[in-house]
Amino acid sequence: MQLVKLFSGNGTKVLAEKIAHEFGKPLGSVSIDKFSDGEISARFDESVRGSDIFIIQSTTAPSDNLVELLFLIDAAKRASADYITIVVPYFGYARQDRKDKPRVTIAAKLLANILIAAGAERLMTCDLHADQIQGFFDIPVDHLDGSSLFVPYLKSLKLKNIIFASPDVGGVKRARNYAKYFQVDMVVCDKHRERANEIVSMQLIGNVAGADVVLVDDLIDTGGTICRAAKLMMDKGAKSVRAIVTHPVLSGNAYENINNSVLKELVVTDTIQLKQESKKIHVLSIAGLFAKAIRKIHDHESISSLFIPSFN
Repeated sequence: MQLVKLFSGNGTKVLAEKIAHEFGKPLGSVSIDKFSDGEISARFDESVRGSDIFIIQSTTAPSDNLVELLFLIDAAKRASADYITIVVPYFGYARQDRKDKPRVTIAAKLLANILIAAGAERLMTCDLHADQIQGFFDIPVDHLDGSSLFVPYLKSLKLKNIIFASPDVGGVKRARNYAKYFQVDMVVCDKHRERANEIVSMQLIGNVAGADVVLVDDLIDTGGTICRAAKLMMDKGAKSVRAIVTHPVLSGNAYENINNSVLKELVVTDTIQLKQESKKIHVLSIAGLFAKAIRKIHDHESISSLFIPSFN
């Protein structure tokens, strides 16, 4: 069996070190440098010839993180790595997955093409913005599910009258999966936007009076949608509102919005490192899940045991 090696770019170094620790193997050494004009160069500081390698890097902003990932893939291919798996905990640009306006890019598909052209042979990721993005890749995709972290956490809270909610119509499937698992009701917020990150109106479909509401989403950016949804539900008589969100993008005034919101807590994973601390944000580490998946992929085993059955 080939030697397995784990590497990381700068963008996801903290999480990559946790994954490596859970896996039981230190991160391999790479050098990522910049010329004075900002041009990036990347190289492996150890041999990868004939190895089964996993390159860990989320494609978060800035775009340097994506460039680093592409360069590391290319360097591994040119250094005769036997098999190249990219571990992308947060797959950025996934919100641009269709042509919803004239003359716009389908960035998620373009990014898939670029990663494959660079030499990626397998993708491992978690909670894509839309499940069908897996079909953009003509290579195997291992799509992990954050529910394996959130479900045990929610159970530990022992909430008496729990209801799940989707902050928009597009996230109904995610909320429904949780509601089905816990055998409780769900509600939906119907929002209308005129432009990105700007909500014009929001309506609640369903009853939340006296309930402990759990909002479910794949990512939180400025926090505007979730914070507004939380306020709407409290106004409609909810006992408490918390949110579980896999990817804490948290840009712009996100931290201020969350800290000033009626949210009891925002529960996220560490697919993206927080830029600052907040008493309202609780982080669950996803490192163990990725480490187990890497082990199973390397050993050519099924990863189905890592999923909660009713979520499939």
